[in-house]
Amino acid sequence: MEFVANEGKKVEIEVNGETYLRHAIKTRFVKQGDDYIKLFKEYVSPIYQEGDIVSSSEKIIALCQNRVVRREDIKIGFWAKFLSKFACQKNRGGYGVGMPINMQYAINKAGLLKVLFASVASGITKLFGIKGMFYKIVGQEVTGLDGFYDGAWDEYRDIGIEIPENPNMVCNEIKEKLGISMMIVDSNDFGREILGKSDDLKFSDEELKKLIQDNPAGQGKQQTPIILIRNKKLNQ
Repeated sequence: MEFVANEGKKVEIEVNGETYLRHAIKTRFVKQGDDYIKLFKEYVSPIYQEGDIVSSSEKIIALCQNRVVRREDIKIGFWAKFLSKFACQKNRGGYGVGMPINMQYAINKAGLLKVLFASVASGITKLFGIKGMFYKIVGQEVTGLDGFYDGAWDEYRDIGIEIPENPNMVCNEIKEKLGISMMIVDSNDFGREILGKSDDLKFSDEELKKLIQDNPAGQGKQQTPIILIRNKKLNQ
């Protein structure tokens, strides 16, 4: 098969002395409540072969799981408005707690005391050139929130997409039902996190991160949230 990369990305990448090919799989617009088994069966199964690894955006899995919070359900209070004034406008994934609604979400999830502590710690560590302390303290659920902006899709203006529930279980379910070895990642131009992977994958998290270190997926108008990865030696 012909491997195709998103604009500005490369098909080939070398990890541990091996060359791997990455193919950006174009899908339809994934909506809240879609079935991820049907989605992977439609777009991945026809081109998947034994030995491949599939990297899936956490966003499409979360949408399928209805892991969504609505703008109307988040009541922005004093502390969210106040603290957001001192926060960086973007986190490693895009829009961050510089937006009052995202700061309120952080308070709702982590608690006000932890958010206050994280804000103070972040301010101090920035003086020493250390960034990202706020998100390390408040945790992955806050860091992984996506949405509340119109960016590429108007549909995301009034919803926030949380990280998937039980990502390891999802990967193992897809492996069991479709035979696809996969990982679910929170990946962007600022960093990568492996949220879950199927039990059969023998790669370490660090090795898996290297396979997608340049963030080859595209979740905007590219509509390529799934990446098929194949060792070049196995390409037929």
